[in-house]
Amino acid sequence: MKIGTIAPQGWVGEYDGWDPIEAWKRTVRVAQEADRLGFESVWLFDHFHTIPRPTDEITFESFTSLAALAALTRRVRLGHVVICTGFRNPALTAKMISTMDTISGGRMELGIGAGWKRDEWVGYGYGFPETKERLARLADDLEVVTRMLAGDRHQHATYEGRYDRVGDARNVPKPIQRPRVPIMSGGNGPNVTWRLAARHADELNLDGMSPGDVAAALPLIRSRCEEIGRDPATLAVSVHLWGEHLARTGQPRVDLLAAYAELGVSRVMGLDQATATSDEALESLADDALAAGIEMAAG
Repeated sequence: MKIGTIAPQGWVGEYDGWDPIEAWKRTVRVAQEADRLGFESVWLFDHFHTIPRPTDEITFESFTSLAALAALTRRVRLGHVVICTGFRNPALTAKMISTMDTISGGRMELGIGAGWKRDEWVGYGYGFPETKERLARLADDLEVVTRMLAGDRHQHATYEGRYDRVGDARNVPKPIQRPRVPIMSGGNGPNVTWRLAARHADELNLDGMSPGDVAAALPLIRSRCEEIGRDPATLAVSVHLWGEHLARTGQPRVDLLAAYAELGVSRVMGLDQATATSDEALESLADDALAAGIEMAAG
């Protein structure tokens, strides 16, 4: 199992009262420390407003921030946990990710989901469709994205869906990674989200599930692949760890990470809010990961 870290960006209040320039410097420092310490990946949330309620505090936008971090790191993989696909035209999303894959030298991941935070949708003028429609739009968006990322520079994308369409769309440069930038579908919905992951994604990211919940979910996730004739072994399963999971340092955290690894989880990632103010917090997480048997990359 591999481990990534979510860099602070303000969404959970870790930058409340900060000067934006100093906050950004901190985000960069954490990403570069993760690079040095051997973390597999660095991630950002895709949100516009703070949680649980919107406040007048910093939340750095994810695509622009990751593009900058791509130029300021050298080894770690980079991605979103996960984008709200409804915030951006999916063809544009694919275009941006392809460009970012070039900027990073082939280190991008595309984490994608249906979105859920109502105040952001409404505040930014997107409305707020019912869950059924948001998931249907996600299905269309995944069709567009996979077509945009596929093939060589001579392969154009065409798709006509209920909510999205592209016609002879060119996406050059294509991603550096082949056959495409890995797609990580995020969500805990067994009926729709897991089926979409089985059909379109390289990885399914479960949100905040305990090891026991993951163990119970794995047979159904495998069955979603088998429904369409896909080898379940080709769909990696990862877990987004919530902040409270990572706050219990030392042996409890070691045991938690080891439990996920024993289940065959491909990787975990989470935001330790202490990294916003402490240089030692990320080192402590790296130490606990090593104690749990997680292999860290050479920094």
